[in-house]
Amino acid sequence: MEILQDILIIILAGYMTMDEDGIVLLTYFPVIVGLATGLIMGDLHTAMVVAGTFQLMMLGVAALGGASVPNYGLATIVGAFVAIRTGTGLKTAIAVGIPVGLLAIQLEVLRRIIANFVAHKMQSLNEEKKWKQMLRWGYAGPVLCFVETALPTAIVVLVGPAAIKMILKFIPTWITDGLTVAGGLLPVVGIAMLLHYMPVKKFLPFLVAGFVLAAFIKIPIIGIALLGLAAAYWYFNSEIDKNKYSQNQAVAKNDTTGEDYDE
Repeated sequence: MEILQDILIIILAGYMTMDEDGIVLLTYFPVIVGLATGLIMGDLHTAMVVAGTFQLMMLGVAALGGASVPNYGLATIVGAFVAIRTGTGLKTAIAVGIPVGLLAIQLEVLRRIIANFVAHKMQSLNEEKKWKQMLRWGYAGPVLCFVETALPTAIVVLVGPAAIKMILKFIPTWITDGLTVAGGLLPVVGIAMLLHYMPVKKFLPFLVAGFVLAAFIKIPIIGIALLGLAAAYWYFNSEIDKNKYSQNQAVAKNDTTGEDYDE
């Protein structure tokens, strides 16, 4: 059973990068790969706790202009795998997941360098009208994407949780505690970055209401999300009615102006 889980986890990690643009299931999102990891490992609760943590870290972070950011999807897969297999909690998942996610930055840069060479090679073959060879070179792209995340995952899986536990014992407590604190701060930073670019002043009452519902009344996040959906639906329809009223007023005004001109 564990061997099958190991194989599926490695395949999931590789497929995640192949589907980075969300062609099928948006698998690069931590909550999606976390759900799949939980189903594979048989512990959905632990996997989703880890996935939710890394998803919050991912908020406000985007690889724009060719920039590379930590691979939080890979961190989720590896972190959840280790946490479930070893029976440890979120602290271990963060301590293992974040370094692997950071390592993925270097692997992504390496993959892009090789892919650039492949693209130029395919361009040359196209100019030489060697299209069959060009198509064969094209398969290198998905393979590189698969290896980029499958390789570090395979190393973690093959090394085994026992070895990871041993490594964690040699890591000073202040490092693991620091990573835990950073893991708690990063979601806040991500949310703050999102709020910076959102029309907070316009929707401040809804933001305050959501905070009160979560912090003081202790309503579960699903309940708050449903209330937010209801508020968004009401606001959307109100804006439609307002626009229709404005258009009708403008039409009525134009009609009145036209009658005065005719007289």
